[in-house]
Amino acid sequence: MTDMTTRAGIAIDSRLAAFLEKQVLTPLGRDVAVFWQGFAALLAEFAPRNAALLAKRDELQAQIDAWHGARAGKPHDPAAYRAFLESIGYLVSEPGDFAIGTRNVDPEIATMAGPQLVVPILNARFLLNAANARWGSLYDAFYGTDALDAPAARPGGYDTARGNAVIARGRQFLDATFPLASGSWTDLSARDGISLANPAQYIGETEKGVLFKNNDLHVEVVFDSTTPVGASDAAGIADIIVESALTTIADCEDSVAAVDAADKLAAYTNWLGVIRGDLSEIFEKGGRRLTRKLAADKAYTAPDGTGHSLPGRSLLFVRNVGLLMTNPAIRLSDGSEVPEGIMDAVFTSAISTLDVEGRGIYGNSRCGSIYIVKPKMHGPEECAFTNDLFDAVEDLLSLPRHTIKVGVMDEERRTSANLSACIHAVRDRIVFINTGFLDRTGDEIHTSMRAGPMLRKGAMKGADWLKAYEARNVAIGLRHGLSGKAQIGKGMWAAPDLMGQMMVEKIAHLRAGANTAWVPSPTAATLHALHYHAEDVFALQRALPEAPGLDALLTIPLAQGANWSDEELREEIDNNCQGLLGYVVRWIDQGVGCSKVPDINDVGLMEDRATLRIASQHIANWLLHGVVSEAQVFDSLTRMAAKVDAQNAGDPAYTPLTGNEDGAAFSAAKDLIFKGTAQPSGYTEPLLHAWRLRKKAG
Repeated sequence: MTDMTTRAGIAIDSRLAAFLEKQVLTPLGRDVAVFWQGFAALLAEFAPRNAALLAKRDELQAQIDAWHGARAGKPHDPAAYRAFLESIGYLVSEPGDFAIGTRNVDPEIATMAGPQLVVPILNARFLLNAANARWGSLYDAFYGTDALDAPAARPGGYDTARGNAVIARGRQFLDATFPLASGSWTDLSARDGISLANPAQYIGETEKGVLFKNNDLHVEVVFDSTTPVGASDAAGIADIIVESALTTIADCEDSVAAVDAADKLAAYTNWLGVIRGDLSEIFEKGGRRLTRKLAADKAYTAPDGTGHSLPGRSLLFVRNVGLLMTNPAIRLSDGSEVPEGIMDAVFTSAISTLDVEGRGIYGNSRCGSIYIVKPKMHGPEECAFTNDLFDAVEDLLSLPRHTIKVGVMDEERRTSANLSACIHAVRDRIVFINTGFLDRTGDEIHTSMRAGPMLRKGAMKGADWLKAYEARNVAIGLRHGLSGKAQIGKGMWAAPDLMGQMMVEKIAHLRAGANTAWVPSPTAATLHALHYHAEDVFALQRALPEAPGLDALLTIPLAQGANWSDEELREEIDNNCQGLLGYVVRWIDQGVGCSKVPDINDVGLMEDRATLRIASQHIANWLLHGVVSEAQVFDSLTRMAAKVDAQNAGDPAYTPLTGNEDGAAFSAAKDLIFKGTAQPSGYTEPLLHAWRLRKKAG
């Protein structure tokens, strides 16, 4: 049972209260009693507004369900459908021409283009790795992945043949990006022999290297003949260090399993550690005990002899949770649980105020801003609510207006259909819009659940609505002046072991106008950074076409006239059930919110709740319309449980699903499918949280 204490009429977990008071408010010099009175007043205003917005979601969904239900068996009428959505307020009038007014934005967000990491905030080592991924070894990235088209390294120590192939590939990158005035980097024989075709690319000298810049991204060529690689290199080049993850999102949402006060305290403690700069993690690797800390800045001497430094760490966002969930860590005066998104806004902003006031070792924002990503907002009303909430948090913490910046995840149908109005609602604090295919598809299915059976999941990627969604996100962002002030992002490359394929395909995100895109690891960030040297995203943005029309976005991905074979149906259900079980068993039993989960073909994919949402909603849709039966789904769950058990056989902490069908994990999986149509917006959180809490309670 949680030990609760009372502050200004609200009950709060005593450990959480002590954490905030002793480690945040007191160092900030804030009056603790005044803070709690202000927080109580904030909750009294915003908790009812939060509840009203959730009720509005349910009301709109009920009207849409009824509209589709009344037209069952009739051809879909796009014009009538759009008119209906306008009549119920699902679609609102566009705000007209405007440009965002966001100010005091760090260059990593506003004027630079590069990779972005998303990392579960509960894992301190992963968080440190991501924060330190601002700089990455290109040699290591090529040596250890399939991004290099050469025979894999032989086991048992350094493979010289593989190493030589890596060095040759590195020289190709240097020749393409920093061409010499004459000759090739391959022919270079000494550090002092470097003469660039474009001398402006030369930035200065580091302790062991030379620093260059292209497309506003830095690259350090390291000369060190004391290392095996440097000693064997004709020019003494030991490595090429690439500026990689410009920004990182420390995630309190989809990639974590945080269901109670203990989980939230762990999340906030890690956020405090990276903001103060003293987070560290001790771990065992290769039989050695290691300590990981945040990286220092990179010092260099400019051509005029003056000393300078570059940030050694990725610029950090924190992703709060959305409006839906509550948390037992705090109870309001009426005994109800606190809306978790409001709690996150206050706690993460209070911690980040230490950075704003210069109380960290290194500093995060050099412009005095706090960066919060807000997910799963449905339309401009909810964006306006977030804007008002952040105003109130700034007032509570005595911060200047618009210190708190917002990143809007364009991952819900009502947001993408009203994106201009959503941006307008947060126009003076927005620094980020990003698409999310999986959550957006989950909401697409749930919103139109009763319109008919949906396309197969794989076919969704070619659907008209998805093409329009991705193109509109970029074009609307550009129309309202985000270029040069904010990030326009694209989603995750989910396969961390398929770096060769990523290097071929992910450059399309830049060519579509995204000045950032998500990658699954620091290594992937280093490799993806090469794309931003090959393409000038801001130049590409200026040549992009206008946004596709709204009608294309509203095209429902129905499987009209489909006549699937039994084998095709089995294949689809097996794919969904395997992915669902593989993720749920770790979430429920181990509290792991994001990990590399083997898919049905044993390819490791980074999975979070978004993948679960689309899989569960897709099966629920096919069940609702009689495409498959409950018996077929149960059969698939049973067979896929055995497969998931086999895939996790090497994990000593794993509890098998087979033979444990009444356990929390298998029960959660069943609920997600068979109760899927009743879940709010098709979200998985209510069921996951309920079953995880039961599991934790024993």
